[in-house]
Amino acid sequence: MADHAERGMSAPPEVVFNTATDPDRLSAWLPEKLRRSGDFRVEVVDAEDMRARWGAADWSAEIGVRPADAGGARVRLDLAGPDHGTAEEILASLDREVADNLTAG
Repeated sequence: MADHAERGMSAPPEVVFNTATDPDRLSAWLPEKLRRSGDFRVEVVDAEDMRARWGAADWSAEIGVRPADAGGARVRLDLAGPDHGTAEEILASLDREVADNLTAG
């Protein structure tokens, strides 16, 4: 199954990308089904272009972050693999984690 979603976030793109790729924060927004599958790994494809990829043997996810109006970010998530929740639900979880990250400090 493949799914994708795109949404705006009211945080600087660098904050969104760093939150999304921080190994200590993955458990807060990436579904448990994906974190627990096989040889899960995170790969920053292009830090300057703010693209990263996650995956294991049976699934993959790719995220791209770009600047948006008013200092915010536009985030796209592409998923491939078995049932993992929708891309929109996963981006909503990332958005909450980004907001928590900004509030914390």
